[in-house]
Parts: sequence; C-alpha cells; structure tokens
Amino acid sequence: MTLLLMAAGRGSRYGKLKQFDGLGPKEEFLMEFSIYDALENGFDHIVVVTQKDNVTFLKDYLSSKIPATVALDVVSQELSDLPEGIGFEGERAKPWGTAHAVWSARKVISGPFAVINADDYYGKQAYKNAANFIFDNPKDNSFGLVAYTLKDTLSEYGSVSRGVCKQNGKELLSVVERTAIEQQKSEIIDTDTGIKFTGDEMVSMNFWVCRPGIFDQIEKDIRSFLEEGENMEKGEVYLPFVIQAMLQAGKTRVEVIPSESMWFGVTYADDKEKAMSQLQYMTLEGHYRSPLWN
Repeated sequence: MTLLLMAAGRGSRYGKLKQFDGLGPKEEFLMEFSIYDALENGFDHIVVVTQKDNVTFLKDYLSSKIPATVALDVVSQELSDLPEGIGFEGERAKPWGTAHAVWSARKVISGPFAVINADDYYGKQAYKNAANFIFDNPKDNSFGLVAYTLKDTLSEYGSVSRGVCKQNGKELLSVVERTAIEQQKSEIIDTDTGIKFTGDEMVSMNFWVCRPGIFDQIEKDIRSFLEEGENMEKGEVYLPFVIQAMLQAGKTRVEVIPSESMWFGVTYADDKEKAMSQLQYMTLEGHYRSPLWN
C-alpha cells in the first residue's frame, strides 16, 4: 500500500513553506508523523509530491529517517507536466492543483494508495481504518474518503475551506466545497453563503483512498481544463472534483470512512503553537517516540 503526501504548496496564508517547518519535539516535520502512523498500519511505499527545487533535499532527508525496507519516491509537480499533445505558454505562478499533484505520481504508483496533505495531522486510527478498507475492498472501482467531524476541524484564527459530505449511509454522494467556514460565537457558518452548520457534518480533509484508474480520469480533466482555457492564471483541477466526476459517471463508488481520529493542521501561522503543543503532549503520553526515528 502506498501513502502519497502532497507537499507542493506555497504556504500563502501560513507565511512560509509549512511542510518543512519543525513542529515536532525534535524539530520533526508534521509529515513525518503521518509517515510514521502509516508505516505502523501496513503502508510500505511512501510517495511525496513537492516542488522541483525541494526534491533532492526531501529525498535525502526522508531517506535518513525512515526504515530502508520502505520504498520511497519523491517526485516534482511541474507546470510543464501535461498530457501528451497539450501545452501551456501563458504566465502562471503555481501548478495545476491537487488532482495534478496526484497525477504527477502516476509513474511510481501501481496499486491502491491513500492521498493526504503533508501539512495536516490525521491520527493513527485514520490510517488503520484506511488500510482495513483497502484490504476489505479489493475491487478497482472501490474508493474511500476518510472523513472528519466539521466541528473538530475548525481554526481559532480564521475561516477554513471544507468539503461537506452528502451521504446515503456509508456511500458518498457528493462533496460540496465551502470556502469560508468559521466559528462565530455559538454558530458555525459559511460567511460566503450564510449557510449554518451544526458541526456534526462529515467533511473531507483530503484523505482519499484511490486506485490507479484515477490517473486516466485526472488526465482527461486536465486536458479539458486546458482546452477550455478559462482562468489560466489561477484556476486549478481539484482532486475531489475528479472523484465526483467518476462518481457521476458510475466509474467508482466511494465509501465514507469515519476517521475515529483527531485532526489538526497549520493553515495559519498562529496554528503552529497549538500543533507543536499537541505533538509534544502525544509524545509525552507515549504515542510517539522522541526522537521519532532511530
């Protein structure tokens, strides 16, 4: 089983490259705790997608940490990596979004894989539940979404974007992106639309369980996006939209997998202290070793 970590973000709200910020008790990156938890639950292949300038550094860094028995690939997400016959000659500051990040790893993944953000903490049980789903659902069209409770994913320091799940039992019907959700006193509200939430809704934190068949759909969607030529400076191809297109076409079924875990992230710079305190606490409680790797 492969764990794919998306680590190519620019950290615009955080103010720096948060993927490489030392948040652990021994200056470990947050992604190291994700890798550690995944390895403990049967994942044996780590793939990190990052910016081109960071590939060598991250490959050397992780190679010195994780066990030599674990396969490791670090690949770059680049603007120029596009479907055959498609080109782009305009000006753009960043790559083509989360779906494109996953597609960047197509040459090194051949089996089921989980996708996460490198700058989020997902919890040990989440990886166990994802691994169990992979083993229990071997079909090529069996996808999963490890989901979290909305009220447990908010930031004290500003609004957040969340994909709110619409379900039929365990089956995912759709994910609706809400881009400005925040806690206002006793209310949780999307300030863009005025929609209020109870807080008990299940939301996507970009922890997907996928099969290699997704690469063909991503390539199709990237091609369509570029051929349409709209918002070429900032537009992106998002992974949830790709999976939703596969759902609507009947190419896959997606099960909502309760994470049964704590989530925290570092969207804003002020989130850093909370994340560091939480990692320190879990280490003191014996959930992690210190240093994390031998």
